[in-house]
Formats: sequence, C-alpha cells, structure tokens
Amino acid sequence: MKNKIKIQFGLLLGIVFLAAFTRIIPHFQNFSPLGAIGLFGAAHFDKKWKAFLIPIAATWLSDLFINNLIFSQNNTGFTWFYDGFYWQYGSYLCITLTGIFIFKKISFQKVAKGALSSSAIFFIISNFGVWIGSRLYPQNFDGLMSCYAAGIPFLTNTLAGDLFYSGILFGGYYLIQRRLPIFKIEGVEYA
Repeated sequence: MKNKIKIQFGLLLGIVFLAAFTRIIPHFQNFSPLGAIGLFGAAHFDKKWKAFLIPIAATWLSDLFINNLIFSQNNTGFTWFYDGFYWQYGSYLCITLTGIFIFKKISFQKVAKGALSSSAIFFIISNFGVWIGSRLYPQNFDGLMSCYAAGIPFLTNTLAGDLFYSGILFGGYYLIQRRLPIFKIEGVEYA
C-alpha cells in the first residue's frame, strides 16, 4: 500500500513539475499551465497542504529558471522573486482553493468550470495588482476599470491555456489511471 502511494505521489509530482516547466516552450503571452496545475493539485493530492505547496513550488522553480537562465540579460544579479509576484502567486493559491471546492468528483463539466474560474480569478487578481502597483492608471475606480479593460486581450490566452492544460492534465491522468490501475487514487473519482 505504501509503495502504491509513493508511486502515485511521484507521478503526480512529476506531472505538476513537468507542466510548470512547459512554460519554457515558446507560447502566446498568458498561455500558461499555472492555473491548471493548481486545479489538478487540488483534485489529486491527498493532503490539501500538498495541493497548495507543490504547484506553488513548481511555479517558483520554473520562475527561477525562466528569470535567471532564459531572461538573464539584465545583469542585476540572481532574481529570486519578480516585482508583483505575490499577486500572481496569490491568484494561484485562490485557484487551488477554488479547485478544492469544485472537485469532489472529477468530470468534464467540472474541469471546464474550474478552467473558467481559474481564468477569472487570475484576471481579477493580477489586473488589480497591476493597477495598484502602477503609475499608468489613476488610483481611482476609473483607473481600475481602465486597467481591467487593458487586460481583456490577455484574457483570451489565459482562458485558452487554462482549458488546454486542464484538459491535458486531467484527461491524461484519467487515461493513465484507467490503463494502469496502480495510479487510481483512493478518494479521487472521475465521472
């Protein structure tokens, strides 16, 4: 039993980290797996602290890689965290929390609902963070609405990324656990 749990956990861990590192593949702006890994973690990790910690850790490690190896032309030293990271990371934590409430049972409709919710949460929180930390927009209601309006073109790619990666993660794991029953997690039910 313990070996089965270790094997399941190892696969889940690998899936989350692999998904996070797909960010290095050239892609459209905001087309990202990060919302999907929060949802996937919420649905599959047995202990909820893992659902929050593991996707955030994967995100942070992929950020370290991207910021220091891919975009390292700035010569300002090693970047542990970028400006405003807490708005994005806060949105990922909220996405995971939402996933915990959505995924009592996993279905196509719930995965789609989770992806839509993920996109909305990221859009609301990250654009609020841009507005509050920016001098581009007046710090009033009109400025906030202007910031949200400016973010709308990015919402399409966020939604596409959340739908695509949620489909890959949930669909892929469904197929794996159907083909190899050792990966069927107790308490996680696909409908």
